[in-house]
Amino acid sequence: MSEKLITFKDVKNNPEVKLYIERSDVSLSKQGFTEHSYGHVGNVAAVTEYILIKHGSSERDIQLAKIAAYLHDIGNLINRENHSQSGAIIAFRLLEKMGMDPAEIITIVTAIGNHDEGNGLPVSDIAAALIIADKCDVRRSRVRNNDIASFDIHDRVNYSVQNADINIITEENLISLNLTLDKDYSSIMDYFEIFLGRMVLCKKAASSLGMIFRLQINGQRVV
Repeated sequence: MSEKLITFKDVKNNPEVKLYIERSDVSLSKQGFTEHSYGHVGNVAAVTEYILIKHGSSERDIQLAKIAAYLHDIGNLINRENHSQSGAIIAFRLLEKMGMDPAEIITIVTAIGNHDEGNGLPVSDIAAALIIADKCDVRRSRVRNNDIASFDIHDRVNYSVQNADINIITEENLISLNLTLDKDYSSIMDYFEIFLGRMVLCKKAASSLGMIFRLQINGQRVV
């Protein structure tokens, strides 16, 4: 098959990609995880784009980064464990079938395979931006459970986040995640209990981009 210039729009509109994202989210829903469907991957793609625009990346690298972001969680279709690696393999097959250039496939699957805090590392600018965008997507609308009384700590923390903004201040080389937390549902300590590993990885990712990662909760700097 001849190689084609595959765009983010091509991937987003691909019927197989849509099916994989939907079925992956169904699997996670059955396990009680927060939303990982179009809302999550779309938000992660947008924030990844924002980070790399501010970083001065090329238009093509930004396209590849958005594709990686949109596909990053499809490995959950197989299992939550090691989903970054299985997702990279699935993405490889999908993109190869679409006729993408092998070098660009490598760029994308490397980022996907390194996005999770369990064993991921910011091995490229695209991987770093994806890590930050993914790990900072915490918000009330991702909670599926409608019974507040039965919330676990993940539900409580996500539900407590009334607002989450990522701001990049280029003149200070700063990436800042600003959270507004409703302490009626969780505390700052609850947040760190489940997100400490993710914030450490965000710090490494920002550093690889030549920037500093800062976390502010209710106006208070905590990282």
